[in-house]
Amino acid sequence: MRLSRRRFVGITGGVATTLATLPMSAEVLTSIKVAETMADGPIRLDRNENPYGPSPKVLEAMRNALNMANRYPVREYSELAQRIAAMHNVQPERVLLGCGSGEILRVAAVGLLGPGKKFVQASPTYETAESYARLAGADVISVALNQKFEHDLDHMLARIDAGTPLVYICNPNNPTGSLTPRSELETFIAKLQPTTAVLIDEAYHHYALGSSDYTSFLDHPIGDDRIIVARTFSKVYGLAGMRLGYAVAAPKVIAKLRPHITPVNVNELVVQAGFAALDDAENVTEGIRTNEVGRKEFFHQATARGLKPIPSYTNFVMTDVHRPTQDVVEYFRTKGVLIGRKFPPLETYIRVSLGKPEEMKEFWRGYDAQPKSSSRA
Repeated sequence: MRLSRRRFVGITGGVATTLATLPMSAEVLTSIKVAETMADGPIRLDRNENPYGPSPKVLEAMRNALNMANRYPVREYSELAQRIAAMHNVQPERVLLGCGSGEILRVAAVGLLGPGKKFVQASPTYETAESYARLAGADVISVALNQKFEHDLDHMLARIDAGTPLVYICNPNNPTGSLTPRSELETFIAKLQPTTAVLIDEAYHHYALGSSDYTSFLDHPIGDDRIIVARTFSKVYGLAGMRLGYAVAAPKVIAKLRPHITPVNVNELVVQAGFAALDDAENVTEGIRTNEVGRKEFFHQATARGLKPIPSYTNFVMTDVHRPTQDVVEYFRTKGVLIGRKFPPLETYIRVSLGKPEEMKEFWRGYDAQPKSSSRA
């Protein structure tokens, strides 16, 4: 029988009461926290989720929204689009809401691509855009990242011609966590064909704000109607399970995408969660700070073990462990820890989402317990 959190608390309640009267070592406290974390399943460090979830204000907004479960959020949808537009200093007709930013990637592919058209991207990168491009019948051109794990913009440019309606740039990039400097992106965009749009996926925007090489194309636009920027509420806002994202683009581009959006694609709970998340600036600041602390600690622990992770500007880290990725993934699964899957051609790299401190301690505990002479890691 699966051990639920409620049952776990019930079983351990007496023990916890007894322990509360005794001096506790740091190791005992850590063990209790880990046990509670794993009570409802494995430690999930595999999907770049925010382990802390939505803020209390957002949760309260969603609970209150249940009273409107019988209504279509038509007016509220429009109001949220207006709120996002005001935040980015653009007109509402430049904003398109999506069921997660994944829907934005889908409508961009369907609205701009087609059989015989080219779709150019980096490799490896977030694969959802590629999947939709293939479904649209486009020819997918993947260009390897350079040695610094940045987009190889010169080689990408060489593959782009008049038959390339769409280029995809995930920045910071998933799965590597790496960043391509803003200045280089601007130079690249200026050289593109007039008919080539650039979809810039800024899913990890908030986590990259500390870098001098990063500037959002929404915070500092360049006035180019070929640019489409995608954002999501899944990361710093902790709403991955609720599915809310959006695009900001020129009205003529939005007009090409909107017919392919799912009607009433954002429900009432999500709309109210979006409002509350945008209004809770303190939680965003704290989320950025907490992630930065966790990321620095990961690099500290990795360096102490002789690892050299790829510099990360996200809420995850990718590092070469010098063993077959799939073997390491399976090993951690036996330890109750889920990490990212294999991302070819990085066959010996693992991607680890940053969890809570007790979860990361369990990750490193598992890492240190790996068999030294086993081919299965």
